Amino acid sequence: MDDAKLLEVIIRELVGFPDEVRVERSVDELGVLLSIYLNPEDMGKVIGRQGMTAKSLRAIMRAIGMKNNARINVKIVEPEGSHRHEASDVYPGEARV
Repeated sequence: MDDAKLLEVIIRELVGFPDEVRVERSVDELGVLLSIYLNPEDMGKVIGRQGMTAKSLRAIMRAIGMKNNARINVKIVEPEGSHRHEASDVYPGEARV
């Protein structure tokens, strides 16, 4: 199984909309780039608390790359329609500084 397909299989098990998961592979002078596209509602599941799930996915892919003498980077593409919460949205009682 190639690196992009493996990453896609792992992510499909994490998300609520597995049919919308797509991993694109590109190669340049910096190595292999795996770009993850998914449903906006699944962003939090793939990133995880404090980014721990994303860090784990990157570590797995880095290990696979080392085995194959390749540098693999993982990019989670922010989907259309997603929005980031500002600090005032997350903690409505706190004043903005």
